[in-house]
Parts: sequence; structure tokens; C-alpha cells
Amino acid sequence: MSKIMEALEHCKAAEKYLKTGLLKWKPDFDSAADEYSQAAQCYRISREMKKSMECHMKASELYEKNRAFFHAAKAIENAIIVSKELTTPEELFNMACNSSNLYQQHGSGDAGANVLDKVAKIIEERTPELAIKLFQQAADVSSMESSQHQGTEYISKASRLLVKLERFDEAVDSLRREIGFHLEGGHTAAVGRLTVAIVMVQLARGDAVAAEKAYKEWGNYCEVPEMQTLEMLLQAYDEEDREAAIRALASPFIRSMDVEYARLANSIPLPEGIEPVQKAAVRENAAPSYVSSAPDSADNENAYEPAEAQDAGFSEAKKAEDDEDDLC
Repeated sequence: MSKIMEALEHCKAAEKYLKTGLLKWKPDFDSAADEYSQAAQCYRISREMKKSMECHMKASELYEKNRAFFHAAKAIENAIIVSKELTTPEELFNMACNSSNLYQQHGSGDAGANVLDKVAKIIEERTPELAIKLFQQAADVSSMESSQHQGTEYISKASRLLVKLERFDEAVDSLRREIGFHLEGGHTAAVGRLTVAIVMVQLARGDAVAAEKAYKEWGNYCEVPEMQTLEMLLQAYDEEDREAAIRALASPFIRSMDVEYARLANSIPLPEGIEPVQKAAVRENAAPSYVSSAPDSADNENAYEPAEAQDAGFSEAKKAEDDEDDLC
């Protein structure tokens, strides 16, 4: 018997369990759900992924009616796995949320956060916005119900994805939350690196003042390499030293950070820089400036009279002298 024929037999058996009669007043949801689950496995082996998904979803509905929340959530998770290439990201998002809610109703917070994380990875390339929501929900579920408290891992993925999408305002809030998770868990060693990340994001927003405040708030958790990097970077922006800012952003420590933050360093706006005032150019071996040697006294004004005026005065004086001689 082929697997497809076997799947059809399981589906027929499931329908029989759901029928009621004079001697059977209630449908047998649990047995019918098991038959649909086996049918889904047969369809999966036969590469009939769509039919396999449909059988898993029917099994989930029946398990939920029977209040078998864990099995209902697991059936949806199996449906996600077989249909990840056929279903739209929006449908996968809704399926992940439903599965996580059922896991939480059963009291399995870890499994609920895990299914959200799985689906977020599946849809991250196609719809990163929905992936961010799933990572954030996974962090919420993990922080509230998980004994292992893996919320830091999930919120870290959300932070890096927000930086990649250049949604810097949301990235700052996400990084603050990530720092809070580490401090609650006592993992202070990771706070220093996150401080460098949040300072870089603030600078990418164009807010050097907020970047300096972030360093003052969490700088005590920084180790020596982190502290040196931040002080060099903030000093460069405070002094508007463009070249120093380029050197700080190209430091080995920043290059060794996660890929999203290392790439962010290449897109952070640099300070404009203060242009030095240029002095007037002086020519070498130039002649000294001209200074007049003429006296300023009014007595020497005649020295500057035209030659014609001087000749006219001499002629009049000589004529007067000749007149005097004639009288004599």
C-alpha cells in the first residue's frame, strides 16, 4: 500500500471517530486527532506538503477541543515545518503565535518561545519586520515563564535586526532592554559591549549628547578596551575632530563586534570639523611698502606748484623793476 493510500485510510478512520450515534453520544476527538497526525506523516513522506499541513491543522483543532494543549501546539509546529516554503510569512506569523499561546496554556514557556524563534528565522529574510515582532514576543515569553531565562538571546536578535533596518530609535529601546536582562541575570560582563553598541546607535541618530549620557550611565561596566574605544570616540565628536572620529570607528574593537554593529560604523555621520582660519599669504623678497618723504608743512606748498605758475611770477617781478628804472 502506498503512503498516499495509507493517509486516506487514516483520514477515513478519523472521520469515523468524529461521528456520533445512538450508542455514541460524543465524538472521540483524541483518537481522531491521532489519525490525522498519522495521515499527515504519510503525506509528508509522499511529498504532499500541502495535504500534510492540512492534516496537522485538523489534528491541532481536535487536540485543542480535547484540551490537550501541548499536542495541539506541537501539531501546529509540525504544520509550520512542512509548509514553510508554501505558506506566506503572514500566515506563518499567525501560526507561530497560536502555537506559542497553546504551549503557554500547557505551561511550557520554553517551547512557546522556541517556536517563535524558529519561525522568526524562517521569515527573517522575506519580512524582517514580522521577524522582529516574533523575537520580541519570544523574549517576553522567555522572561515571564521560562526557567532558563533565554530572553537576552532573543532580544539580542531583535536589536541587531533593528540596527540592520536602520530603525535606530527602536534599536535604542531594544538595547536598553537587553542590558536590563543581563543586569537581572548578573551577566555584567556583556553590558560593556552593549554600551559600545548603544553609543554607536545614538551617534547614528545624530545625538552625541545622548551617546555621552549612555556612556555615563553604563560606563562602569566597561572593560579597558571598551572604555578606551568609547573615550576616543566621544572625544572626537566633542572636539568635532573628523579624522579622530574616523580612527575611532575603525578601531579593532569595533571591527570585532557583531556584523550589524561593525557595518554600522561605516554609516555613522562624521563630525563636520572646524576649519582653521587661513593667514594672509606673504611673498618672499617683496619690496617694502612706499612711504612718502615730502614734509607735511604748509611752508613747502610752493615746492609743489606747477612750473608755469612760477615762471609767471618771475616775469611780473621783472616788469615792475623796469618801470622803476624809467621813472628815474
